[in-house]
Amino acid sequence: MDMTRLERIGDVAWRMPRQGRMRVDGVIYGDRALVAAMDDKVGEQVANVASLPGIVGASYAMPDAHWGYGFPIGGVAAFDPDRGGVISAGGVGFDISCGVRTLLTGLTRAEVQSRQAALADRLFRDVPAGMGQRGRLSFDEHELDAVLEGGAAWAVARGFGLPEDLALIEEGGQAAGAAPDCVSAKAKTRQRGEMGTLGSGNHYLEVQEVAEIFAVDAAKAYGLAVGDVVATIHCGSRGLGHQVGTDYLAEMVAAAAGYGLDLPDRELASAPIESELGRRYLGGMRAATNCALANRQIIGHFVREAFGTLFPAARLALLYDVSHNTCKVEHHPVEGRLTRLFVHRKGATRALGPWDATLPEAYRPVGQPVLIGGSMGTESYILAGCATSERQSFSSACHGAGRSMSRHAALRQWRGRAIIDDLAERGIAIRSPSMRGVAEEAPGAYKDVRAVVDAAERGGLARKVARLLPIICVKG
Repeated sequence: MDMTRLERIGDVAWRMPRQGRMRVDGVIYGDRALVAAMDDKVGEQVANVASLPGIVGASYAMPDAHWGYGFPIGGVAAFDPDRGGVISAGGVGFDISCGVRTLLTGLTRAEVQSRQAALADRLFRDVPAGMGQRGRLSFDEHELDAVLEGGAAWAVARGFGLPEDLALIEEGGQAAGAAPDCVSAKAKTRQRGEMGTLGSGNHYLEVQEVAEIFAVDAAKAYGLAVGDVVATIHCGSRGLGHQVGTDYLAEMVAAAAGYGLDLPDRELASAPIESELGRRYLGGMRAATNCALANRQIIGHFVREAFGTLFPAARLALLYDVSHNTCKVEHHPVEGRLTRLFVHRKGATRALGPWDATLPEAYRPVGQPVLIGGSMGTESYILAGCATSERQSFSSACHGAGRSMSRHAALRQWRGRAIIDDLAERGIAIRSPSMRGVAEEAPGAYKDVRAVVDAAERGGLARKVARLLPIICVKG
């Protein structure tokens, strides 16, 4: 990125001054090396988002930001409906409510290592991964509508998981205001056989060791100690969410002129929050959110069963489940007044600080768990939301390492079999149905996750709690 366009406003914060059509400044988080390495398209997209009606505060990019569809991936923006604010399908993305769930196994690395291959095989068998994979479950339209309305709460009621899981999921595992009738028949058809599956791309199921603790208070509250083993699931709303995004992006593009929206980029297709189209999109997006929450709940249940066959004493309590690729109604101070806002987070994670009333009671003194996935074969992190994050970014943080090169470029540089063999020599077992998919997700195709989380901490977005190292990775 051209750094001459930016003004340094903090240790790891850079301001893009308002100019042209921008209604607010842009703010990009990252150390100089991270920001300079970002594509110029990221800056262009930050500026384009800053030009949308009703935006307040700033148009933000997290330290893992890279070029995306409309919004940068790692983009955060809040809109005030009382100022003509919009809802943008491009600001949520196609994989609606893609997110991360971490389970505490109660096991040590030595215990898991002794049965590593068997556990890897069992997880790969029980949790289908990859493009077009079908799951064990198939629903008719009536039951799928119940999933879209009930989310993880529906899954628990059907026996997938435990009632106590719900308190440890964002929004209690159920997005309010979901409207299954705002989801197309095509989207529902795509999803009927995909519940309980990981999908492809950067989605994964990992078994990880807690290698380092940074914040003892938060680690204790989260139930983490060095040497513990956790299981982490990263996936979203599968084909249904992608179709919801596709359907509404097309409709918003066609309707933009009628709403008087002069968009700088058609990929920023939007509708006024209070419009009929805006309300329908919100209902469909929330239904897709519930699809993702139910999907991770079901996969979590399958993971518990797989561990249980090999480690009957494993307890697999849920640590937390948090989404990115969402738009949530939240109240934040704007110009000294608590204001109802629609906060878009695309490839960004909500990071609520200590004493937020919506957090589980045990986590309130330390803040919300923020689950940060690395790339395949590299470390991941657990962070905690900070009190400063609300002022810095509407209580938002990064969501992962962030790509540093395209999938096509990765395919030119790596071969899947060689990556699997290399990681096996490091003690990491990889299971995947696609050698091409492994190559596309090569660790070298991503930014340095350590630099990303360091920037998040230095920027006051979240603080580091624990560093995790992979033992097993099931990859789509």
